[in-house]
Amino acid sequence: MSVDAIFETVADVAGEVRAALGERRSYTAAENPSGETQLAADVYADELLEERLLALDDVAAYASEERPEVIESATTGADEGFHVACDPLDGSSNLKSNNGMGTIVSVYDRPLPAPGDALVAAGYVLYGPITTMVTARDGRVREFLVEDGSREILEADLQIPEDPVVYGFGGRAPDWPDRFADYVRAIEDDRLKLRYGGAMVADVNQVLTYGGIFGYPMLSGHPDGKLRLQFEGHPMAAIVAAAGGASSDGVGSLLDRTPAELHERSPLFVGNESLVDRLEAALDE
Repeated sequence: MSVDAIFETVADVAGEVRAALGERRSYTAAENPSGETQLAADVYADELLEERLLALDDVAAYASEERPEVIESATTGADEGFHVACDPLDGSSNLKSNNGMGTIVSVYDRPLPAPGDALVAAGYVLYGPITTMVTARDGRVREFLVEDGSREILEADLQIPEDPVVYGFGGRAPDWPDRFADYVRAIEDDRLKLRYGGAMVADVNQVLTYGGIFGYPMLSGHPDGKLRLQFEGHPMAAIVAAAGGASSDGVGSLLDRTPAELHERSPLFVGNESLVDRLEAALDE
């Protein structure tokens, strides 16, 4: 078994999740640990990933944005296998409007919550007009077409374009800090195009395709923003960094951060290094 087996399992599950989305658009009575109401599709994707990933010999534990605690393998010891964190259905609120969604997976070699330097691989599945999978491992980013649970290579060494084109930031603009709002106006003056769809996977995929920056900033009343460091910050930071970009929490790289608890939130920015550096400078003024 290997990291490849984890990615292959996620790709296999992705086919089942996509096929089931149309029947699971209703909300349940439950909330996830972050206080968000769960769709039936969230629960379905989470349960499938837990079952299939914990069945792998090399997976010691599974954690997800949809459950409060880490689930440990009954057969693989903590020191013997990988610890997998997932956002089973990123952007699931887009299901009602039939917009992009995805699945995010990160693989650590230490128990969760784990620091960024314990991340050994990361990836995401994008449920768009076609289903694709992007993975980062050993410093290289690859893109695959996913059909019938199998992967076909589309790009063997994906790199973020040097000349940025798009940007997208979450949260309400009136809630943005003044320095961040000034930064947004400055990059708009550079003629970057607004692209924001409400699903991190889809928005980051556009940044990797066209160059640019995506972020969910600190907000008034919510200084840590919305996104989770373990489930979204670390994996997306690792993917973008391996593709030649950079990440930040507004001060430094997300990969230098260690969450104090499993569902810790963090401001999150990923994209071209020049735009991330410029962001940090603007926030430090």
